[in-house]
Formats: sequence, structure tokens, C-alpha cells
Amino acid sequence: MWFQDASVSRRRRLAPGLGSSACLLLLLLLLSFGIARRGGMALSCPKDCVCASNIISCSNADLKGLPLHLPPYAAVLDLSHNNLTHVRAEWAPSRLLHLHSLLLNHNHLNFISTEAFINLPHLKYLDLSSNVIASLGENLFSKLKELEVLLLYKNRLTRIDLTAFEEMESLQKLYLSHNMITRFPLELVKKDGALLPELELLDLSSNKIKTFPVDAMKDLPAWVKNGLYMHGNPLTCSCPLYNLFSHWQKRQLSSAVDFEEELRCDIDPNKKGIRILSLSNPEFMNCTKVKEQSFIAYQGDNVTINCDTRQRGVTIREWVTPRFERVPQESNNSSMLVLTNGSLQISNIGMGDMGPYICYAVSQVFNETLYVHVTVHNFTQHGASDTLNTAYTTLVGCILSVILVLIYLYLTPCRCCCRSSEKQANQQEDSINSSMLSTTPNHNAEVAGGKEVLNRHMTPSNAQGQNGKCKPNRSPREATKGAQKTERKMSDPDSVSSVFSDTPIVGVSQSEGGRGYSKDKAGAELVGLL
Repeated sequence: MWFQDASVSRRRRLAPGLGSSACLLLLLLLLSFGIARRGGMALSCPKDCVCASNIISCSNADLKGLPLHLPPYAAVLDLSHNNLTHVRAEWAPSRLLHLHSLLLNHNHLNFISTEAFINLPHLKYLDLSSNVIASLGENLFSKLKELEVLLLYKNRLTRIDLTAFEEMESLQKLYLSHNMITRFPLELVKKDGALLPELELLDLSSNKIKTFPVDAMKDLPAWVKNGLYMHGNPLTCSCPLYNLFSHWQKRQLSSAVDFEEELRCDIDPNKKGIRILSLSNPEFMNCTKVKEQSFIAYQGDNVTINCDTRQRGVTIREWVTPRFERVPQESNNSSMLVLTNGSLQISNIGMGDMGPYICYAVSQVFNETLYVHVTVHNFTQHGASDTLNTAYTTLVGCILSVILVLIYLYLTPCRCCCRSSEKQANQQEDSINSSMLSTTPNHNAEVAGGKEVLNRHMTPSNAQGQNGKCKPNRSPREATKGAQKTERKMSDPDSVSSVFSDTPIVGVSQSEGGRGYSKDKAGAELVGLL
């Protein structure tokens, strides 16, 4: 009995505790049910979807709209292979802080709101491929600051607003193949001020791009060119294009090696689809074949050679000289030094530094060996510049000389008035002389009288003979002839023509002395020579 009473009393003491525990459990159940009612079954898997831990798969569910209520623990959301056409801003009313992968491929999407991804701050992988998207609007992906991979291939993209990729500093891979893009978006990968500084893969294959910025591509680092895919585009053939892809092929860059057969270009409407790497054939463009990477320097220069590897994040770079000597990493009073970024610096380079240099790059993925052949010219670049300056100075001097000659010939003031009066005086004097030499009589007495006065005026007062001797027997008429012959202008072409006229010259009379006759004959011969 004592044991029975004891057990009964024990049950009576425990009853109040059991009742309170049951009430607490019932209260928790009701509270959770209320939360579920208010949250719209927030903790449950969406309809027509399969949930496996934090992965929610709604693929091939024939969805025409996005599920509105998603569990906050979702990390991967697969909505591919459905009939979705729009992605609006309100599809994710609450922030999904754990979602890092969103798959919307193989739908019929043609519109994406600029605020569609505002509640996905930690998204890293976004697949929008195989849809009918025609354009990318302003700041479409700018809220996805942590996005690393963006797939947009096999759409209908013709216009891309470059602001759509602003503030995407973490994007590493961008797939834009199989669209209708006609312009290469150089702003995404250019060396200075690129919109996507971390981009290491840009797939632009199978688009409508005809022009490729060859010169800008040369300045890009090898790890960017290694992931720049351009095959399947109707590029325009040229030797610089051949040199670019031939160099990539020798460097074993993936963009040129993996799709070598699909790298083609068009020469003209009759020659399309020519392999770019076959443009060196004479039947096409006969381009010069590319040699191994080379570096040209001038004696005495300070040069820096980059170890441009195709793998980003290389941790170790070592250089070996043409004499098979290892270049030190730290300065030891040597002319060669490996910088912190892996580049080789050579100070005061000389002819002995010419030859092949080898860079060994070591990374966690693979190792790479890079060969650079250095050529040193046996003159300084300053000397070549001086030669150019000398040639330029000579050319300028010749041009100035020609200009001065032209100015002298065509811009010198013409003394037309003086020359015309001179010519008239000469013509008058020559006409007098020619009339004296002519046998044709002058019928104009007045003119003849004038000539006699002129002749008397021109006759010197002291007539002298040959060798300064006086000739008393010489007549004034003969003296006048001698004076006319002496003062005759020999440079006047009119006087010469009068001498060579058909009018016979009057001979000297036989009564004149032999010495006077010889002098007049010599004067006539002199006039004839002139």
C-alpha cells in the first residue's frame, strides 16, 4: 500500500509539468502554421519544382511565369526549358542572399527589366542563352557586382548598350556567340580603361563581325588573347590579320589552336571562307610568314622585355640569357634584372646582349616557356635621328633655293618704260647707220640734211688716224663714218640685221689712202661679225 500511495502521489506531482510542456509544444505548432500562412508556404518547395537541399530545379515544367515565392535558402535555381517570355522586377520580392546560380536558358525571353536582378546581390553565374533577346538595355547587369560568368549565346542580339556591363568588375567570362553582332566591342577589353578589367574569356564567334581591330589586339596581354574567340565571323582578309592569328597559333593560344579550321575570312565576293592561316600561299595574298617573337633595340638603350604568358596569375618567372646564364631576381650591380612583375630589364644594351632569351613561367595550372629573340642595331637611335634631320635640312634648303629663283624671275619689277625708250633710241641710231651703209639714195632732202647735221655733230674735233696719227687727207665724211662705227652698239640685234640686209655696202673710193681703206675694211668686218 505504501508503494501504491507513493506512486500515485508522484503522478500527481508530475501532472502539472507535463501539462505545461504540452501547451508549449502546441503553441509552437500554431505559431509555425501562422507564419507559413502569412509567408505563402515560404519554407516549402515551389509547385512543379524539385528541391534537393538548397537546389531548386523547375526545369521542363512548362512554366509560363516565374515562381513568386522562393525559399530563402535557395542557392541554385534552374528555370530552363520552359515558356518564359519576361523577367520582371517583382519576380523576386525578397532578397535571396544565398542564390549564386540562376539558369534561364532555353526559354522564349524577349524582355528583361533593368531591376530584375536587384535582389540577387551575390549572384555569380547567370545563364540567359538560347532565347530571343534582341538588345541589352542600359545598366541591365550593373547591379550584379559579383557576377563572374554571363552566358548570352544563341540569342538575337544586334544592339548592346555598353553601359549594360558597367560596374561588373568581377566578370571573368562573357559568352556572346551565335548572335547578330556586327561590331567588335573593343571597350570591353581594351588595354587602358576596359569596362571589364577581369575578363579572361570573350566568345564572339559566329556573329556578323567583318572588321577586327588588329593593332589594338597586339597590345593586349596574352591571357586576354588566349580567351578571345573570333572564329565563324566573315572577317575581311588582310596580311596584318594573318600575322596576328599566325602569331597566336605559334604561341599556342587556345583561341587560335582550338578552332584553327574555323578561322576564316573573305577576300572578295568570289573568294569567301578562306582559312586565315593559309593567306601566306601565293594563290591567295602571299603574306610574309611570321617569325618567333622578336624585340628590336638600339645600342646603349635601356630596354624592358615582358614575359607575356597566356596564363593569368603566374607566380614564378625566370629568365635565361643567350649565354645560358640565369638572370638574378635582385640587383647585384648587373646590367640585367628581373623586375617584380616578371619583366626583364637590360640597362645600356650592347651587341653582346643580342640573341634568344628564355622565360620560364610557373603557375598552379601549367608551366610555359616563352622565347624572345633580341636584335641590337650597331648604332644609336639618336644617330639615326640626326641623319634624318640632316636630310630634312638639305631638302628644305633646296626648296627655298627654288622659291628664291622663281621670285627673282617672276616677281622682279620690270622697267618697261626705260627699256622702251632705250629701244627707240637704238632703233633711231641703227636706222641712221644702216642708211649710211646702204647705196640706196635718200630722196628726202630734209631728212638727208638732218643726217648731215647729226653726222657733223658726232664727228670728233681732232680726227686721228690709225695708231693715234693724224690723217690730214681724210675728209669729214670719212671721219663721220669712223665715228659711227666706233659708237655702234654691238649688242643691238637690229643693227646686226641691218648689216646682213640685202642692201650692198658702199665701198671706199680708190682716191683714199691705203691705210684709211684698210681701217674702214676692218671696221666693216667687225660689224659683220657682230
